[in-house]
Amino acid sequence: MPVDWSTHIRKCLDGTAPNHDTDQWLLPGLTKEQSRAHLRLFPERSIPAAVLIPLVERESGITVLLTRRATQLKNHAGQISFPGGRMEPEDVGPREAALREAREEIGLDPGFVSVAGYLPDHIILSGFRVTPVVGFVSPGFELFLDRFEVESTFEVPLAHVFDPANHRTRLRRLGASEVEFEVYDIPYGEYSIWGATAGMLVSLYRLCGIQ
Repeated sequence: MPVDWSTHIRKCLDGTAPNHDTDQWLLPGLTKEQSRAHLRLFPERSIPAAVLIPLVERESGITVLLTRRATQLKNHAGQISFPGGRMEPEDVGPREAALREAREEIGLDPGFVSVAGYLPDHIILSGFRVTPVVGFVSPGFELFLDRFEVESTFEVPLAHVFDPANHRTRLRRLGASEVEFEVYDIPYGEYSIWGATAGMLVSLYRLCGIQ
């Protein structure tokens, strides 16, 4: 019987709230226990940030809305990512930051977004502490891309993201150190979803996936 992912994910995320306790931090794609084993990789000081994980409720099934970052950016140029960025003083919390960034980067009207909940904070090795905000997006929205930030957008079926056969693992070494840890890639057609973006999707799968 097909899974009603809309109901299931909302149930899994019901009651979640932003939690910035260091013992809850995750390295993208790692479990809590695995993240604890690599505490030395965590930055001494982290920069608060938030991203929106937009789940679009299409008639054919839920999709994940992703962006390809502009190639001229100094950081993460050309990478696949969620809309988001560092928190600003006017942001009340991660929800407001994620919705603001989504509006600024891709023109997504917050009125189309229903926030379902939050994933644990993910630590990015560049020094950001990112709170993933999971939101369901109603169809009918229009996107207006900030071309300085975003080259394009595309949607991936959630069924593809949640199929463990599409979770490709590889070892990553941090700089010149001997520290290695497992990261995930999720290929989809011409796209390769990797890094923190793939790790957050794997975290969502672990929380809400049907094992």
